[in-house]
Amino acid sequence: MAPVVVLVGAPGCGKTTVGRALAATLGVEFRDTDTDIEQLAGKPIPEIFIDEGEAHFRTLERAAVAAALAAGTGVLALGGGAVLAEETRAALVGHRVVHLSVELPDAVKRVGLGAGRPLLAINPRATLKHLLDQRRPLYAEVATETVVTDGRTPAQVVDEVAALLPR
Repeated sequence: MAPVVVLVGAPGCGKTTVGRALAATLGVEFRDTDTDIEQLAGKPIPEIFIDEGEAHFRTLERAAVAAALAAGTGVLALGGGAVLAEETRAALVGHRVVHLSVELPDAVKRVGLGAGRPLLAINPRATLKHLLDQRRPLYAEVATETVVTDGRTPAQVVDEVAALLPR
């Protein structure tokens, strides 16, 4: 079994918002690996970063992605940095992966000053620009489709992603 679709993209691209709405539209479950990690760790992601560090978080993230891909139902949203792991990129081969693309101005509007996003705690705009530049090629590498989210409502993005999926 495989998820109907896997959503990847930078912070602020709308993976969770679009993912929930898309799952509702398709009548399937929605799963977010960031939520899985928080449940497994028993604490929010910012606390994991503070208490155990980013390396520990990334270990949890790789395991959460592997488990979610193996469970294979519905719409799956991956954390923005999940594609940094080579093994995660390899695990995505053969899955329908949609990159929700966002440019810096829209991403900044959507994530605000980075509350609850540990990697954006210091100088969110510059950090977000760096993350976009660093990760964009990795999103492109794993994506079977790319949907631009800039200047669009979640409903418009959901409609486009849904149109890409086999009936």
